[in-house]
Amino acid sequence: MAYTPEQLRDAVQSVLGERVRGLTQALGETTLTVAAADYLGVMQTLRDDPGLSFEQLIDLCGMDYSAYRDGDSPLAQGPRFAAVSHLLSLTHNCRLRVRVFAPNDDLPMVASINPIWSSANWFEREAFDLYGIVFEGHEDLRRLLTDYGFIGHPFRKDFPVSGHVEMRYDPEQKR
Repeated sequence: MAYTPEQLRDAVQSVLGERVRGLTQALGETTLTVAAADYLGVMQTLRDDPGLSFEQLIDLCGMDYSAYRDGDSPLAQGPRFAAVSHLLSLTHNCRLRVRVFAPNDDLPMVASINPIWSSANWFEREAFDLYGIVFEGHEDLRRLLTDYGFIGHPFRKDFPVSGHVEMRYDPEQKR
């Protein structure tokens, strides 16, 4: 049976109860916000509960909400970094966006969901590399897109446009 957005919202609220920090709907999309302490358990429940059955992790990305602090958004008051996951339930023909904020802006850290969905492996590595979000429990958290000697995390809003190190091609070393 396919869920409507309202049925999905009600099912998520019913199953997760007090672990729901926020549950919003906009443009036909449902977004669930959870606390970092509840994140791993919530994701396990979203996959295993027969009323939800989110079998697939479609995407996971990092977000830097520091630019929201200048506006009137409700996100302006909270932590800076978040991991946002997109889940798909083939059983109920619906999608859910799950957002978890890292409680510490200096060392953003959330639990790894790689043990739940193996597809999270490279997504979490990408979020670590580009935003500096550490996924606790990830077995192989290392840079994926930038060089090993790269300094910083280029998708952070405070990363300088010119970078930290000037790179030049050396024709003798061919690199």
